[in-house]
Amino acid sequence: MTVTAIVGANWGDEGKGKVTDALAERASYVVRFQGGSNAGHTILNGWGKFSLHMLPSGVFYPHATNVIGPGTALDAEAFLAELAMLEARAVPKPNIFVSERTQLVMPYHRLFDVLEEERLGHAAFGSTRCGIAPFYTDKHAKLGVQVADLYDEERLRIRLTQSLAAKNVLLRHLYGREPIAVEALLPELAAYGKKLLPYAADTTGMLRRALAEGAAILVEGQLGALRDPDHGIYPYSTSSSTLAGFASVGAGLPPGAIADVIAVVKAYSSCVGAGPFVSELHGEQAESLRRRGGDAGEYGATTGRPRRVGWLDTVATRYGCGVQGASSVTLTNLDVLGYLDEIPVCTAYRLPDGMLLDSFPVTAELESAAPVYTVLPGWRRDISAAASFAELPPEAQAYVRFAERKIGVPITRISIGPRREQMLERL
Repeated sequence: MTVTAIVGANWGDEGKGKVTDALAERASYVVRFQGGSNAGHTILNGWGKFSLHMLPSGVFYPHATNVIGPGTALDAEAFLAELAMLEARAVPKPNIFVSERTQLVMPYHRLFDVLEEERLGHAAFGSTRCGIAPFYTDKHAKLGVQVADLYDEERLRIRLTQSLAAKNVLLRHLYGREPIAVEALLPELAAYGKKLLPYAADTTGMLRRALAEGAAILVEGQLGALRDPDHGIYPYSTSSSTLAGFASVGAGLPPGAIADVIAVVKAYSSCVGAGPFVSELHGEQAESLRRRGGDAGEYGATTGRPRRVGWLDTVATRYGCGVQGASSVTLTNLDVLGYLDEIPVCTAYRLPDGMLLDSFPVTAELESAAPVYTVLPGWRRDISAAASFAELPPEAQAYVRFAERKIGVPITRISIGPRREQMLERL
């Protein structure tokens, strides 16, 4: 078996959780390889509707081993709360492990995230305030705390002292706050260490063995290609790589292990957070689409904020699929567009000087770009009960084929509703 990556082609919020949940039925391992609790995956199944922020999307299958890899930002509070939530809702206890090398989102990371967004005011980056940027700052400055550090109190005290030295100066002189005492943090971290101990493991070794045995492994990304710090709409990006190319590193798999990359694309566009969004809609037009989107409208699974919505942008999507190295596309939420007589699709950008672009530009040019639309006929009916691609209305089939031509990657699956079984195979 090969390793399959499920990643987003756009700004995130594409429906990766449902796709991972559906494909996990045939997988032995499901692995989170980056990001933290700053974005969520919404899943609807026989137990109800769930928004997962920290747990992998395979936790509803008892046969699957779920892994939080070393590239992930582990929010221990969110992790433990979600496990408790599953238990409270009678979901069978998942088989889950956390890499002992995974680093922890600390209480001061969340504090600095809030303080910095408040300081920036109107220039803020739209952070979810979950501590992600301060976490990755510490990680790359070699000031992070690994799960394994929780079990060596003296080492933990040294790590915290090193990390807080500069932070306490900032707290006092930049933010006007009281400094943080190392000793005040130790009891909370000791409690987390005790609760995490049953899950801590050498997941890199585990996955290497699984790969050698031919097990089916899914690696699950968070957010999408356009939020990648190197290839996305920087600085309106997240702080870890959202690309399938990073998945081998963040999961702990050898380079070249990932042979299949599924890019998830929504049939229209949506995002939470700041930054340029060329095909964005406003006013009643946006609200009409937002109300119908997903299972309960387009609102962030983590923040609850109304998602920005717009028409499908094939310029951005083609670029996102390209940097992801997509071998196929899964198109989600096609059913949502059934209320429209006509459906615009953004197929090019116009710059202020009149130049037309059909390639995705750098952020400086993107911020002044205007959409150029091709308008397709709508199908004006409910398609959520279709059992095959051939049962879709001709207009819906034409929409899929048009998107496929413009994206340049085969669309092999189409989601027509929030449930697992509402997924059409198109081979």
